[in-house]
Amino acid sequence: MPSKRPTRLTGALCAMLLTLGACANGDADKGGRQIPEVGYVTVATAAVPITSELGGRTVAFETSEVRPQVTGLIRKRLFTEGGYVRAGQPLFQIDASLYRAAVAEAEANLASAKASAAGAEEKAKRYEPLAKMQAIAEQDYTDALAAARVARAAVAQNAAALETARINLRYTTIAAPISGRIGRSLATPGALVSATQADPLAVVQRLDPIYVDIQQSASELTALRRSLANGSTQPGSTAVRLRLEDGSDYALPGAVEFSEVTVNEATGTVTLRARFPNPDGVLLPGMFVTALFEQAVEPDAMLVPQPAVQRDFDGSAFVYVVGKDNKAQRRKIVTERTAGANWVVSSGLKPGERVITQGLGNLRSGAAVKPVPAASAQKVGVAGGEAAKDE
Repeated sequence: MPSKRPTRLTGALCAMLLTLGACANGDADKGGRQIPEVGYVTVATAAVPITSELGGRTVAFETSEVRPQVTGLIRKRLFTEGGYVRAGQPLFQIDASLYRAAVAEAEANLASAKASAAGAEEKAKRYEPLAKMQAIAEQDYTDALAAARVARAAVAQNAAALETARINLRYTTIAAPISGRIGRSLATPGALVSATQADPLAVVQRLDPIYVDIQQSASELTALRRSLANGSTQPGSTAVRLRLEDGSDYALPGAVEFSEVTVNEATGTVTLRARFPNPDGVLLPGMFVTALFEQAVEPDAMLVPQPAVQRDFDGSAFVYVVGKDNKAQRRKIVTERTAGANWVVSSGLKPGERVITQGLGNLRSGAAVKPVPAASAQKVGVAGGEAAKDE
């Protein structure tokens, strides 16, 4: 019967060779298993902006309703609907015949008043020396002087009436009150319009620049102001970016100009108004947009790369840190939001701790690890790979 001793000796020699091979490839623990290398980053604090995404509506920078200021029939429409008009440009022409006649009548009344005033003043001048000589009664001179003054007042009244008639005649040409894009005409030639009518003839809107009214919860705004007051955050930038309804980004940045001082009772929100350049007319009044801006900056935020953060079954977050004696420790953390490729951690970590970001596949709490900076070249899972080859 052949002896089993050579077979046992051969197995022992093979085990020794495997152990020596593992030691040659990296560090090994007391059981001969290779200690895996893991990449880590050192927790540090940094200033991180608090970015808000809020819904808003675009609003024209200026809006003016074109209204008649005199009554009459519209004879002509002098603009192209949907086109650009400049301030003072004629838009509608109202029949001006009655108003031209009113101007002529006012001019004649003024000429008559001036003639009467000239006669009254001349009469008063003649009575003055006669009254001093007592050739006429003093009362006659007083009456002549009063008549001259009344005549001068009549001249002023008729001059004002003439100016009013000229203004009304000028109003028969309805001009654009502001420069901007004009909408459709709500009145056609032949329509009777009045200075007291409720509906405008057209609407002119200035769209460059343009406003965006942003709605923010009053509770969020209060919390932000409280954090600014106690120093936990610092004021951010007033710059705003826009995301359009189709998901694309608006190319030009804007700036927040002011916030309302009252809260909307129906929605519980405060309106923030931002101003954006709109040279190409991409933004139109009434569009729904999403505003992105940095309302505050957290000066000492702790950042952890997103690949390092894992989730438990209950949704809570945890990471592995390099503890004493280079052993992995499982640590629960609280994450508030993301900042780029990182999570902002509010509790569970301290600056200077080493968080494992690479080699997390088979990592267990309490396992020995060989930590190397995450930027270094690593052989993650070498021991398992070599074992698979040997088998």
